[in-house]
Amino acid sequence: MELKLVNGDYVPDGTGGMCRLSGAEEVLGRVLFRLTARRGGLPFLPNLGSRLRLVLREKPSARQALAAQYVTEALKEEPDLRVTGVELFGEDPGQLTAYLEWQGEPLSVTVELGRLG
Repeated sequence: MELKLVNGDYVPDGTGGMCRLSGAEEVLGRVLFRLTARRGGLPFLPNLGSRLRLVLREKPSARQALAAQYVTEALKEEPDLRVTGVELFGEDPGQLTAYLEWQGEPLSVTVELGRLG
């Protein structure tokens, strides 16, 4: 089970422990971590994370296709998860929404590209 994060801080459960996520919330927590972690940034887990930070370096016409490729690449290790769409929106640096399906349930997660550094 994943621990719940809000604004980068773990959420206490009121009994001395931390709140844990389960089900779809747990999947979304892992997805968010995989999309925001820099691919290659962890030496012992070189394939963990994404290359989404590189999207902003490309011409605007190429960004959509690359974003979809990088999201799919980052999430390929997640069991029972399928990427159904990726949408870029907003002004530069903008945001990305990944549309997913997990065990038949539609999910989505939004990432601010400018915060990926």
